[in-house]
Amino acid sequence: MDLAIKNPQRKIKEIYVTKETLAEMHLPQNLPIRPADRHLLDSMVGQGAVHQGIVAKCEPLPPVDLKEFIKTVENKDRCLIVILDQVTDPHNIGAIMRSAVAFHAAAVIMPEAGAPNETGVLAKSASGATELIPLIRVSNLARAMEMLKKAEFWCVGLDGYAKDYINDHKLPQKCVMILGAEDGMRRLTMENCDMVVKLPMNPAIESLNVSNAAAVAMYEWNR
Repeated sequence: MDLAIKNPQRKIKEIYVTKETLAEMHLPQNLPIRPADRHLLDSMVGQGAVHQGIVAKCEPLPPVDLKEFIKTVENKDRCLIVILDQVTDPHNIGAIMRSAVAFHAAAVIMPEAGAPNETGVLAKSASGATELIPLIRVSNLARAMEMLKKAEFWCVGLDGYAKDYINDHKLPQKCVMILGAEDGMRRLTMENCDMVVKLPMNPAIESLNVSNAAAVAMYEWNR
């Protein structure tokens, strides 16, 4: 919540807060604060979200244009971008955004079709990362990958059936890391990858949750 309040791009309509939480947080007086009890907050956030005594009604962050974003990173010698192909669970997306911030990624990209909106569940899972890294939605993932390649990025896909392990390669300094959902990347997405690798894992476990796999892969790139 503190990061959302400090984010100049985040337009907050109202903040509903219990007396106890208000006394602990010392929110700025210029905010549109509304007193509330926990029953009201429970009804506002819905099932699966945790409010900890405070809920903010906000405008969605302004959409980020991929072309404009590429201009800000194309001259960097080292940069990591994460692409999610058909990952639709807001818990997973939020967790991946949190790891992306932790491991110095510049953005998370996902297709518009099927992508969840910026909800309280996603924001809670991201633990503030929604305010720190752009979540870019694109109409065509293959076209987005081609645009990034033209900016000298290399596309590295993660797939459990790949022949090579991720630690067998020196990962590119300008790296686009692509992860799929339970069924993996779509065929066209995989065909647009410059290389496809897998994590070194105990064969007794078929796969990891996509958010866990993303964290391990991003750590390996940083390493």
